[in-house]
Amino acid sequence: MAGKSHRKGLTIVELMDMFPTEEAATKWFEDTLWSNGRYCGKCGSTHTREVPNAKPMPYWCTDCRSYFSVRTGTPIARTNVPLRKWAIAIYLCMTSLKSVSSMKLSRDIGVKQETAWFMLHRIREAWAGDDEGPFDGPVEVDETYFGGKRRNMSNQQRRELAKEGAGRGAVGKVAVVGAKCRASNQVRAEVVEATNKATLHDFVEDSAEPGATVYTDDATAYNGIPFDHETVKHSVSEYVDGMAHTNGVESFWSMLKRAHKGTFHKISPKHLQRYVSEFAGKHNVRQSGTLAQMRDTVARLVGRNLLYRDLIADNGLSSGARS
Repeated sequence: MAGKSHRKGLTIVELMDMFPTEEAATKWFEDTLWSNGRYCGKCGSTHTREVPNAKPMPYWCTDCRSYFSVRTGTPIARTNVPLRKWAIAIYLCMTSLKSVSSMKLSRDIGVKQETAWFMLHRIREAWAGDDEGPFDGPVEVDETYFGGKRRNMSNQQRRELAKEGAGRGAVGKVAVVGAKCRASNQVRAEVVEATNKATLHDFVEDSAEPGATVYTDDATAYNGIPFDHETVKHSVSEYVDGMAHTNGVESFWSMLKRAHKGTFHKISPKHLQRYVSEFAGKHNVRQSGTLAQMRDTVARLVGRNLLYRDLIADNGLSSGARS
């Protein structure tokens, strides 16, 4: 198969052979989550037994005295969508470079668009708040913006921005700041409410180990960060100065924005962090084979939850955003 030689892909034919029935899909989920033995998704106890006829659920916990299944304690609990369709959805999400839209997923697995949209957001919970500590470095840091272009705004929208004293550039857009470690090739990114000095300094200090070299552009907000700090002068069209550049993290922005324009078309500010986290999470496991990526995604769902009412009621920046 095309791609990196060390990565083992998974064809659609192989996927269908893996999940010919719901029973096969259930066994795969159980083998993935319970590789060291079955445990209760509510209390974590290993004192469990099978339930005759698997009704109302296939397993019983003798400690918390409740029924459970492999879905319990994950975002895919309380859904009637078959696990076979969940496995296919995870596969499509992981193997689509620019992700998959809810419209396409609804057609591919035969569910309503609303169901597909909710499924994809539940899968994105695998990467929510998944930062694993600061990078050793060298670390590239940069920010980008999402939102409509001023030339596409209505006159009313432009008047509202003018009342707020808005100027040109990133006005009316949502800012995202990201960091990429050159040594590990890992990235992290967060939606932020501002790109002022306090916000960017906090992000850099959280993202880089003390003593790491940090590379940024020449935005004045980065001045004074307590690191070995080198800049490249984007303001005068300078993009590389020796080792100083932010090309790595800008490459990540490029992929994210191609997905924004080519797959999703519009991403609301209140859900933007979820999409950013998805692409950061997938970037960080892209060296693994497809099946390993799927297993990693399922394992990361344990202990997480997402209710539909909470998803649609999220009116501010998504969790993880900095003020």
